[in-house]
Amino acid sequence: MLKEEIYATIESGDIEKALDLLNNYAKTSDHEQLFEAAELYYELGHVEQAKHIINQLLELYPDEGSLFILAAEMMIDADEEDEAIEQLLEVREDDDSFLQAQLLLADLYQLQALDEVAEQKLLAAAKKAPEEMIITYALGEFYLDQGSYNKAIPYLKRALHADLGEVNVALGLAEAYSANGQFEDALHLYHQQEVTKMPPNTLFNFGFTAYQQGDYSVAIEQLEAVKALDADFTSVYAPLARAYEAENRLKESLEVVESGLRMDEFNDLLPLLAGKLLLKMSDPTGSEQYFRQAIALNPANVEALQALAALLRDQERAEELDELISHAKEYGETDGLLTWYHAYAKAELEHYKEALILYQEAYVFLHTDSDFLKEYSSFLLEEGQRDQAIRVLKEALIHDPAKQDIAELLDQLEANA
Repeated sequence: MLKEEIYATIESGDIEKALDLLNNYAKTSDHEQLFEAAELYYELGHVEQAKHIINQLLELYPDEGSLFILAAEMMIDADEEDEAIEQLLEVREDDDSFLQAQLLLADLYQLQALDEVAEQKLLAAAKKAPEEMIITYALGEFYLDQGSYNKAIPYLKRALHADLGEVNVALGLAEAYSANGQFEDALHLYHQQEVTKMPPNTLFNFGFTAYQQGDYSVAIEQLEAVKALDADFTSVYAPLARAYEAENRLKESLEVVESGLRMDEFNDLLPLLAGKLLLKMSDPTGSEQYFRQAIALNPANVEALQALAALLRDQERAEELDELISHAKEYGETDGLLTWYHAYAKAELEHYKEALILYQEAYVFLHTDSDFLKEYSSFLLEEGQRDQAIRVLKEALIHDPAKQDIAELLDQLEANA
């Protein structure tokens, strides 16, 4: 009865009394009671007393796996990982504690970035005890942590209805489904869970999965819940804004982005989103300011560079467009679209030789884009390269036969050849 009294005293919060009772409990020659005393000392944070008892028992029972397990757990708490591994490797395969030892070893090897060794330990344990669902779940969780979702899913599905105490296998499986692009399967599992018990990161996964599936009302509900629980959860703002945008609730989307910028002023994705929203809201001036803010935060943000370049092009601001892309090139940031816009700017500024070189460079990337090919052919015509222009227009029609304006232009050129 003394053991139950010690536990009751611990639960009541009277640790000093519990320790007195435990000291009396440890004065025994009963080895099983001594082991229980060691566990209680460990639970109360009196590790040295626990170690002393375990070392005594190991001298008497040098092959007892449960002793090595408790010794290893104490070493893990003391950040003595290598020593803990040594203890766990002592547990023999025929010992009742062998599976627990393999689970702990796998965790320790993962901490040391020895993932292949950790995997082998778990696979060996699963081979020895294929019906032990805690091992099956551990393998699924291991592959989930590794990002190997196809491998994780079968193990997590097997463990889904097992009684593993407080472990929620369904949430792990939902995460694996979502990361694997199986959004419908993931949502089915998320909807079965108690949302009020979900921590912010799980709610975020739920909301983001709903967004990916196109269920924007659910996405908004869950992502708003994340924001309410933890406004510093900065990853929530972009998908929440996009969900509002998908429902054409542009004002609310912009408000979310602005809230996000107040929480994370160095996130270049948020001003990019704000700029795109303001374009939809017919505010090109505000849009330009946000695009420039995104580029100032991250000069390598090609999407923001493209968006600002397109805006400057639409407004026929060739000199500023030339300056923008020239500056981007100094950072080594360019692509086919920016090269096209740069060619357009050079042509508008009457730098024809440079424009031709840039159009030729852009052609490598955009040789299937009929809009680019049409503009390129017009430039070639102005440069007197009629045959080359005709060839480019023919390519444009191959890639986009429905372009009637290109077909008519080609007929004209060939008729006058």
